[in-house]
Amino acid sequence: MGKIQIKQVRSKINCPERQKATLLALGLRKNNQVVEHEATPQILGMVNKVNHLVEVKEVK
Repeated sequence: MGKIQIKQVRSKINCPERQKATLLALGLRKNNQVVEHEATPQILGMVNKVNHLVEVKEVK
């Protein structure tokens, strides 16, 4: 499995509490913050739940 970069591009204001918790679990606390994670099924599932708030890039 490779690595992915996740960048928060939209605000979590007016989002459901579960989506806010998912962003925190991914390590995203501010807009334009970037984190790197392994592309595991758990991480990809979390990214899928908040895909309207984040931008994802593959890292080689």
